[in-house]
Amino acid sequence: MLSKRIIPCLDVRDGKLTKGIKFKGNVDIGDPVEAARAYYEQGADEIVFYDITASSDKRDIMIDVVRRVAETIFIPFSVGGGIRNMEDMRKVILAGAEKVSVNSAAVDSHKIIAQGAKAFGSQCIVLGMDVKKVEVSGKIPSGYEIVINGGRTFTGIDALWWAKEGERLGAGEICLNSIDADGVQTGYDLNLTKMISENVRIPVIASGGAGKPEHLAEVLIKGKADAALIASMVHYRTYTIENIKKYLSERKIKVRMLW
Repeated sequence: MLSKRIIPCLDVRDGKLTKGIKFKGNVDIGDPVEAARAYYEQGADEIVFYDITASSDKRDIMIDVVRRVAETIFIPFSVGGGIRNMEDMRKVILAGAEKVSVNSAAVDSHKIIAQGAKAFGSQCIVLGMDVKKVEVSGKIPSGYEIVINGGRTFTGIDALWWAKEGERLGAGEICLNSIDADGVQTGYDLNLTKMISENVRIPVIASGGAGKPEHLAEVLIKGKADAALIASMVHYRTYTIENIKKYLSERKIKVRMLW
């Protein structure tokens, strides 16, 4: 059995670490490079960076931050936000990131997933999915809709269909973020995570809602996620990654330990 991964998520706005609730009310809380270093030393398995306003502001990606992070940590990290084409992917990977996460751009042009997988390998391409719970309909049979541009634009795309399509196009994993649960710290959307995990063969990273170690145990077991993204619970120093991994290990969930 592969170890479950614990992945801090760092949202970046104008070069600063920021945190909001349900994609709103963001407050700057520190330096993303310093935070990445701290989480690396605590035993994070990977780190995810999102430039949360690059797509909506139509800005270039944060290459300077990527380079600084690559010089500071020695675990895989992925970068998303503002990646619109193959050249953007190439810049991010050459700056030191192991993976690129495509979200809004992939919805606008599905071929970017296939092109990225062909050029860099599926293992480098993460399909980021920002998902909102909606009424079940003929158009959205799963009851979950894809939303892009930092939670601003509803697409009319069913989340389950998009996950399968992303896998078919060549994505190597899915980062599945519940907008409804984002920053609330009351637990992941287990129904959403289980639905996607059971219907694709690639790894699924659960995102949105972590507030205590019990939430990670639930999503890794009941939600069948391969990894769990965390933010508020470590950003605000309520828990450390060591605390979380110890809790999971004591409950027979396989994680990579530093000690």
